[in-house]
Amino acid sequence: MMIILLVSILLFLIYAVLIIYYRTGWQSIPDYTTTLSKPLSTKISVIIPARNEANNISACIQSILAQSYSPDLFEIIVVDDHSTDNTFAIVSAFTQPNIKIILLSEYVDGRLNAYKKKAIEVAIAQSSGTLIVTTDADCIVQENWLKTIASFYEEHNAAFIAAPVLIDYGNSFIEIFQALDFMTLQGITGASVHKKIHSMCNGANLAYERKVFYEVNGFDGIDSIASGDDMLLMHKIYQRHPENVFYLKSKDAIVKTAPVKTVAAFFNQRIRWASKADKYDDKRILPVLIAVYLFNLFLLLFPIACIFFNIQFLILNSQFSGIQIWICILFLKTIIELIFLFPVASFFGRRSLLLFFPLMQPFHIVYTVIAGFLGKFGSYQWKGRKVK
Repeated sequence: MMIILLVSILLFLIYAVLIIYYRTGWQSIPDYTTTLSKPLSTKISVIIPARNEANNISACIQSILAQSYSPDLFEIIVVDDHSTDNTFAIVSAFTQPNIKIILLSEYVDGRLNAYKKKAIEVAIAQSSGTLIVTTDADCIVQENWLKTIASFYEEHNAAFIAAPVLIDYGNSFIEIFQALDFMTLQGITGASVHKKIHSMCNGANLAYERKVFYEVNGFDGIDSIASGDDMLLMHKIYQRHPENVFYLKSKDAIVKTAPVKTVAAFFNQRIRWASKADKYDDKRILPVLIAVYLFNLFLLLFPIACIFFNIQFLILNSQFSGIQIWICILFLKTIIELIFLFPVASFFGRRSLLLFFPLMQPFHIVYTVIAGFLGKFGSYQWKGRKVK
């Protein structure tokens, strides 16, 4: 029994040190405010892959057209990925000269495993911008989004910029749950990129130099992987330009994305994200993923074992049940994660969301274990396509 207790404590300590390190990393990122006095001059190509996004694409484009950045300095390229709704017609109805719509079907022969990567690749080939900015069709951007990205790019000579994403949520359990989970991932993203401990980002809000994309041969070598148009590309660029990869911590750069509406859709999304875990060339992230997964697996299986085998521990001449030990570890985990999340939630203006955090703990443990396992050994449905 003592071995079980020591393993429990060790897993918790590893996890706690990791979370505290992420907190210090997040806190060390300076809030960005431009110091440039000269007018901005960077030409930007905003690329939006879209598949069956008739309900979202118009609002997304409208928010980009409302930018404070000069319309002469940016273009919008929407790539319609074999949509079966009227996505193409909606985009085609925009008459602004800086909007272009591309049909991916004209560039694809046969079946692919990575349609989104192909869409981005095709768009970049037809782009005219110095800086490529990607977002998703269900995203809404703020008016100073491109201005902030361009200013940061010019000021820091950035090759790759990961920028913040926020899930807009409603009152349902699954929307609140994913908003909390996503905000946690954003905090870890910022900390890991700023501290350069491993590569993390989200394709809903990325920027990278067009010339650097071709310098690393784009998606070559990762184009057979369904996911990873963001993190896998990021690491390729990081290998060439480690000092020019940044996280842009600015409220003006936050992009809001829509939540998925069902538990099934949520699991499909997270399994899709987890499916690229063993495809990373960035081996720095693997120990982190393994440690987090093992800790959550322990938290899931330990109470079950305690119930079936009546596990007891003698600590300082006092008898404690396994369930009591598990509750204590779960409580400490919650406290440490809240300490990490508080400054992240403050940045995103979502501190009230933390009230739900303790209630979500058991569900988060179960989801982490299931999504991690199925990401490696299962399959998922995404945008009407099944991926193994």
